[in-house]
Amino acid sequence: MNDIVQKVGVGIGVVIWKDGKILMGKRKKVTGDGYYALPGGHLEYGESFEHCARREVKEETGLEVGEMRFQCVATDNSFKHYVVLTFACDWKSGEPENVEPDINESWDWYSLDEIPQPVFAANRMAIESLKTGKNYFDLPKS
Repeated sequence: MNDIVQKVGVGIGVVIWKDGKILMGKRKKVTGDGYYALPGGHLEYGESFEHCARREVKEETGLEVGEMRFQCVATDNSFKHYVVLTFACDWKSGEPENVEPDINESWDWYSLDEIPQPVFAANRMAIESLKTGKNYFDLPKS
């Protein structure tokens, strides 16, 4: 019998808009070391999508953001298997701080035409969603 428990995680990503650019951070010493990512994280038990999105933004960047809008949903198994819901919002106040320096190297604003590489797969799909309006991304058919 296999003792390994396989499960699918639920992640939340947040596109924060300010002056026509979005916020992305460079990860370090954790899953996705060297990859760029949107603010976000794991949905906790009993937590709403919006509460998770706001909590993760505050915990990772210190920013206050405006109204949340659904952007897209994606299935990603590039590092672990996750269903990732991405929301978009506008910057409200504050300057991005590297609140979790053990996880992120830095935060910066990027235009959609100048996204740094490499990018987490689910975040790459979210950026495609911003450009095309597509809001559903599944794993490739096997």
